[in-house]
Amino acid sequence: MFKNLYVYLKLKLVRFIVISVLAGFGMGFTIEQEFDLLKVILLILGTFGISAGSLSFNTWQEVDNDSQMERTQHRPLVTGEFSTRFAISLSLSLVILGLVCLYLVRPLTFWIGLSIIVMYNGFYTLYWKKKMAFGAVPGALPGALPITMGYSAVNENILSSESVYLFLLMFLWQMPHFWSLAIRYKDDYAKGNFPVLPAVVGAVRTKYHISFYVWAYAFLAMVSPLFVDFSYAYFVLVLPFSFIFIWRFFVFFKSEDPKAWFPFFMVTNFSMLIFVFSSLIDKWTPFLLNI
Repeated sequence: MFKNLYVYLKLKLVRFIVISVLAGFGMGFTIEQEFDLLKVILLILGTFGISAGSLSFNTWQEVDNDSQMERTQHRPLVTGEFSTRFAISLSLSLVILGLVCLYLVRPLTFWIGLSIIVMYNGFYTLYWKKKMAFGAVPGALPGALPITMGYSAVNENILSSESVYLFLLMFLWQMPHFWSLAIRYKDDYAKGNFPVLPAVVGAVRTKYHISFYVWAYAFLAMVSPLFVDFSYAYFVLVLPFSFIFIWRFFVFFKSEDPKAWFPFFMVTNFSMLIFVFSSLIDKWTPFLLNI
């Protein structure tokens, strides 16, 4: 049962979303503010609720497509281990619980959470993903908003330079992340009737499209001092890893090895954690050293 819940609720993705929300919270928090543990707990519960609920509801929305794909044929709705009634009830309950928790945190946080659900389960699932080869681009909007949602929990100025930086970082990161994965599973996506970019234009042309976002993403990280506080972590982590990220892309771009996508995919994922948490380290280290 737990294994089926883990798969249905997509808890691997939920874990990453919760981490990004907490990173946004940490960036939005200021020294002058009083730390509110209850708000943090409600934010975590709210994030878990809307992300697990929304992602699992997406599984119900795409159950017919999932049944055609080898990668998703093990999901409990496809195998019949979960009934449709149970699955929908669980997903909607989590979404409602999550939205209530987010509203208790702050109305602005609630509205951002609601917009994530509408864009992901509405526009992305029903149209962008099914009709557009470049659906991942607008689909990156709900994917980037969780970090803004975390920021909004303690700071209403979501248009501040650091908030915009975090959003853009999450937005640009998603195309190298998703399209490199889609290259690996392009035949599977084609079986599921998803016109993802590699299935439509092929792996080679997809790499050219990835390159635009690779340069934009790496450049944004390099100029992060224009947006956020910077210190040792910027020089020790952000700058070196920006070049490592670019180098791994060149290796991936030139390689014809079908397994070449994986090292680049992993470096892409680690880069997000490094870029975001380096900003957190540089923001809070001076304060912690003075305690």
